[in-house]
Amino acid sequence: EVQLVESGGGLVQAGGSLRLSCAVSGLTLDDYAIGWFRQAPGKEREGVSCISNTDGYTNYTGPVKGRFTISRDNAKNTIYLQMNNLRPEDTAVYYCAAALARFRCTYYLYGRYEYDFYGQGTQVTVSS
Repeated sequence: EVQLVESGGGLVQAGGSLRLSCAVSGLTLDDYAIGWFRQAPGKEREGVSCISNTDGYTNYTGPVKGRFTISRDNAKNTIYLQMNNLRPEDTAVYYCAAALARFRCTYYLYGRYEYDFYGQGTQVTVSS
């Protein structure tokens, strides 16, 4: 059974930092591109970042570029999202997702293709 379990969310003041983790089991992480996306109440799902399975290629959407950093540790089957200089508009449930790397991860980040597996999400709340 494939599982993606996010952790590390919480309440933080604007300007603060959080590091989200996504623990993956049941698949060979080396074969999968990983993405983070978020969804705030009443808003559509928004891609945040993605990382390829092999060459370390990463991509970020505009609102988080320069503030968030995605990384992966395949030996630990874990993907991380370091979030710095958080803003109230970053408040959302954050999800990680995995896609068998048939395409560049950017295609999944911007919704051109769907991920294969999803986590259950972790809440991030940024107070002003």
